[in-house]
Amino acid sequence: MSVESMYEEMKSKLSRVVPDFELRYKAELAEEINHLKKEKNAVILGHNYMEPALFYSIPDFRGDSLDLSRKAAQTDKDIIVFCGVRFMAETAKLLNPTKTVLLPSEKAGCSLAASITAEDVRQLRARYPGVPAVAYVNTYADVKAEVDICCTSSNAKAVVESLHSDTVIFLPDEYLARNVARETGRHIIFPTQQNDGIGNTSTMLDYQPVGKQESMIGWHGRCEVHEKFTVKDIQTVRQQFPDVVILSHPECSPEVVAASDFSGGTNAMIQYVQQTNAPHYLVLTECAMGDNIAAANPDKEMLRLCMVRCPHMNMITLEDTLKSLQLNQYVIDVPEDIRLRAARSVERMIAIG
Repeated sequence: MSVESMYEEMKSKLSRVVPDFELRYKAELAEEINHLKKEKNAVILGHNYMEPALFYSIPDFRGDSLDLSRKAAQTDKDIIVFCGVRFMAETAKLLNPTKTVLLPSEKAGCSLAASITAEDVRQLRARYPGVPAVAYVNTYADVKAEVDICCTSSNAKAVVESLHSDTVIFLPDEYLARNVARETGRHIIFPTQQNDGIGNTSTMLDYQPVGKQESMIGWHGRCEVHEKFTVKDIQTVRQQFPDVVILSHPECSPEVVAASDFSGGTNAMIQYVQQTNAPHYLVLTECAMGDNIAAANPDKEMLRLCMVRCPHMNMITLEDTLKSLQLNQYVIDVPEDIRLRAARSVERMIAIG
């Protein structure tokens, strides 16, 4: 494909969300990347939170964490370039130990993944022996290695129910845990934590009994994007657009989820917009994903409430993706003992679907 063809293809999808001068510049980068990935036998995975110019140009596969985990497990390419954040690239490495996995920015972390450590999980499991543990896929490999199974926002309820246990440890997203607890009829508790004076709040002080009813043991981690949406935001939008349909991600607070018309994981929200008819839609999630949904549904009236772009996802650019392929940087490695245990947790998640 020529640069001009790439530009025309991007323009057909993104003219409403990306300025034309930016499209022309990024089409050149995208074409160079696509040429290089063929030369190096690479596959590019693009998460839904990537900026539109990247999302609609270079990925061979696009989707949420579960989609891309499956694609990573199936690829026959020598190199996997993960346009997402570090925990996602790690997951690809867990499933492809003999392949080179590249992350375009070494600083693309995640506030939620950073909220818990492997030692935190070990302490928690020691306090609740025999209780199965679930880790949200938005965690690092060493945390995944300490649990029984992983989940995504799309299959969290199914994963919890698959354990057939009265009590379940669910880590680390507080809001997702509360929302899943409500969906599964569970009482949720949070072990007490203390601040160590330098910003860390992961030291547990005491044991809290779970009681007789079905319970969930959570953790006080949050997504720095989704926690910013409030019920007041929803009320303000509804005042101006009474007929709006509001969709929220389950990493939003339970109050925001309850005030929304629909709540679901990344794919569920995309499908909802595609399959329903409403005068207006508002998607309460990461800004780039809102733009990507708007680009894919030009016939739908999408409102914007873009309060914050994920600073970590925003570090993944076309420029850095090109450099990553040119220089084979930044390579993701996971120690084999951790990889084997973490891969087991991810494979169980994939099997549930």
